[in-house]
Amino acid sequence: MYKLQNYIKVRQAYGVENKSVRTISREFGIHRRTVRKMIENINPPGYVRVKEVVRPKLDDHKAWIDEILEADKVAHHKQRHTAKQLHNRLKNECGFTGSYTIVREYVAKKKLKTKEMFVPLNHDTGTAQADFGEAQVVINGVECKAHFLVMTLPQSDAFFVKAYPAENTESFCEAHASAFKFFEGVPRTILYDNTKIAVTKILGDGQRSLTNGFLALQSHYLFSHKFAAPARGNEKGTVENRVGCARRNFMVPRPEFESFDAFNAHLEECCLKSQAEIKRGHSETVEDRLRQDKAVFLPLPQTPYESCRIQAGKINSQALVRFQNNDYSVPTSLGRQKILVKGFVDRVEIFFENKRIASHQRCYGAEEIVFNPIHYLKLLERKIGAFEQAAPLKNWKLPPIFQKTLEILCLKNPKEGRRSYVRILQFLENDSVEDLSEALKVAISLNVINSESAIKHLLRRHVEGRPANLSLADHPKIPYIQLPPPDCSIYNQLLAGGQ
Repeated sequence: MYKLQNYIKVRQAYGVENKSVRTISREFGIHRRTVRKMIENINPPGYVRVKEVVRPKLDDHKAWIDEILEADKVAHHKQRHTAKQLHNRLKNECGFTGSYTIVREYVAKKKLKTKEMFVPLNHDTGTAQADFGEAQVVINGVECKAHFLVMTLPQSDAFFVKAYPAENTESFCEAHASAFKFFEGVPRTILYDNTKIAVTKILGDGQRSLTNGFLALQSHYLFSHKFAAPARGNEKGTVENRVGCARRNFMVPRPEFESFDAFNAHLEECCLKSQAEIKRGHSETVEDRLRQDKAVFLPLPQTPYESCRIQAGKINSQALVRFQNNDYSVPTSLGRQKILVKGFVDRVEIFFENKRIASHQRCYGAEEIVFNPIHYLKLLERKIGAFEQAAPLKNWKLPPIFQKTLEILCLKNPKEGRRSYVRILQFLENDSVEDLSEALKVAISLNVINSESAIKHLLRRHVEGRPANLSLADHPKIPYIQLPPPDCSIYNQLLAGGQ
C-alpha cells in the first residue's frame, strides 16, 4: 500500500506540473489504474470491500444462531451462549463442518449491532443519586470489607462518600444524614436502585412498596424518591461511575486506619478536595456549581435524625437480648421483660419503659454474646457458687489490684470473700475502674480491705479530691479537744474498797 507521501508526489505531478497519467505511470513505475486512484483520493482509501463476504457453510445456519442469540437476551448474563458453545452445538446438532473462526466473527458482529445505545442527559439542579459500593480495607489491623455509600449531585459533580462495616438500614440512614449535613441541605429528589433496604416489593406501573426505615427517613427530610428499573444501572450511571471512581482514587492502595471514624474523616477530606476541580465541559469549579444546587435544596430539619433500626425484643433467662443474630446483656433485675432495641451503626441501646437500661458497642459478628459484667453482679452476690464459672467475668480485664483484693478477701473464708469482692465490684455501677483501683490501693495500705464501708468512704474521698485521712490541722475552725490519759489507780482503789 502506498503511503501519503507517494500520493502527494503523484497528485503534484498531475495537478501542478500538468503531466499525463501515462507519463506519471512511467516515471514512478506505478500502474495507470493506481495513478488514477491517487488522483481521485486525497488520502489512501485503504482496502474497500466491493462484495459481501460469502460463507456458504454458515449461511444455512444463520437463522438458527440468530434465534439462540435473541433468546439469550432474557437469560441470566452468566448463562448466555458463547461463540465456542454455539460452534459446538452447530457441529453436534446441525452437522456443521465450518471452522470456529467464521462462527466467532459472525456472533461478534451480530452482538455489536445489538449493543444498546444511550441518550445524553442533562440533570436538573438539586437532584441526587445514591448507591452502595464495596472495598477491602484494614481497620485496627484487621482486614475487612467496607460498604461505602456514595451520594452524588449530577448537575454539579459534587459527591459524598462514607464507609461502614455493613450495608444495612442503620448505615443507609446514617449516611444520608451525614451527606445532607455535608451538602448543607437536602436534595429535592434522589434516585436509587431497587435495594432491599428501601424496597420490599416492585409493583406494577413503576410503583414500589417501601420499607418502614426508608419511609421514616423520607418523612424526616421530605425529599422525593425515584427508583431505576430493575437491572438498569445505566439509569443512575452518574453514581455508578462515581462508586468506581471513589474506589480507584480513594481506596488504592488498600486503606489502613485505626477506626472507621478515621477512615471516614479521610474520605470526607477527599470529597472536599475534589470540589476544587474543573470538570471537562465546564468553566467553573465543582464548588461553584454546587452553590446552584444548594440554592434549591430543601432546608435541614431542626431536629437531628435518629439513624437506627428499632425492633421489639424480650429478655431471656440469662439476661440477654437478641439483635441481628447477636446477644447483648441487660441487668438481671429486670427478669424476662419485653423491651425495645435500637440498633445504631456503632452501638446497640436497649430500653425498658422508655428508659435506657443498657448500651453496648455494636457487634457485626454472628452468634456472639456481648456482656457487661456489671449487669450480673447483684445476681452473683446471691448465687456466689457460680462465681468461678461466670461467663460475664471471664474476659473482664481489670487492673491487677482487683485480683490482689480478691486473694486477700478469700484468705479466711473463700465463699464470703468472693461475696464481699462482688459487693465491692458493684461500686463500678456509679464509679470508674480507675477511681475504684485507687481506693483499693489505699484500703490495702491502711489494712481496711475487709471493710466495704471503709472502701466506699475511701472511694468517695478520692472522687471528691479529699485526703483519705482526716486531719484537724486542715480544718482550723473545728475546736481541738485533748483528753488526759486514764488513771488506772482509781480502779485499784475501787477494788480495795470492795474487799
